[in-house]
Amino acid sequence: MSDLTTHRDTGLPLTDGAVITVGTFDGMHRGHQDVLRTLVEHAERRGLPSVVLTFEPHPLEVVNPAAAPPLLTLHSEKLEMFAQSGVSYVAVLPFTPALAALEAEQFVDDVLIGRYGLRELLVGHDHGFGRGRLGDIDVLRALGTSRGFEVSVLPPVHAADGHAISSTAIRRAVAGGDLARAAAGLGRPYSLQGVVVRGDQRGRTIGFPTLNLASVPDRKLLPPDGVYAVRVQLPEGQFGGMLNLGPRPTVGDQMRRIETHVFDVSADWYGAPVRLDFVARLRGVQTFPGLEALKAQLARDETHARACLARPHADELPSVG
Repeated sequence: MSDLTTHRDTGLPLTDGAVITVGTFDGMHRGHQDVLRTLVEHAERRGLPSVVLTFEPHPLEVVNPAAAPPLLTLHSEKLEMFAQSGVSYVAVLPFTPALAALEAEQFVDDVLIGRYGLRELLVGHDHGFGRGRLGDIDVLRALGTSRGFEVSVLPPVHAADGHAISSTAIRRAVAGGDLARAAAGLGRPYSLQGVVVRGDQRGRTIGFPTLNLASVPDRKLLPPDGVYAVRVQLPEGQFGGMLNLGPRPTVGDQMRRIETHVFDVSADWYGAPVRLDFVARLRGVQTFPGLEALKAQLARDETHARACLARPHADELPSVG
């Protein structure tokens, strides 16, 4: 993990300036990762710190709440990924109506130059900020010429099908249960993090004890309800497992739950952090005539899940061009 410093809104001690990128970075997908790699490279070449300026909450939650998308990565998940990227600083700017009203020129002058010592701005090809996102590439280059900073524009990263990787496309894949397409765009399996809480221990009675997650924030995008093969990241290490996402109609429980049966290990994980990496969707939610039928299906699910996890290339992602 890098010596990442997160900073909210009071500026950073960047007396010699910085190389900066700006964005929401939802998903931290392969396009975002390319931006961060390039940011670090340019900063090291200049002998300057690299700075990511991001926002909380998502800007659309402020300017158009009805259009705000569900999130691929919650704020805490994004910060963890930033910490692994090698950047020097992450500045988290509270996104407010006042910030949304700033013209692009004022944002550059007051925020990027005034607070963070902008020397080079690195952005994606479709970047825009300031009121109405009017601060496009042409505007930024003109401002760079007049203010004395460089603007570097990165091309999109494309998936194997030729389409540019985007958070929007990955959201569609996750929402549709297409985990392979989502993983291809993300550069890793789609995941969910939480804390283990005590359940009703019903699974123990049929031989499938489960690890139960606390409620997930509503803003986090979840794949469709069903049963999944997963990788379970626990304090003790990584294990295979199968996850039930959704209600349990066989026992009359209609609450949406997240329960994972972890293979080949058992412990008291109450209060422990856990990350669930979705590998494959096994089936949808089903109602069974009784507990014996449910138990028989869970045994089949386990066999199927173990087979998915044991495939030689189960942890390799689809290619991205």
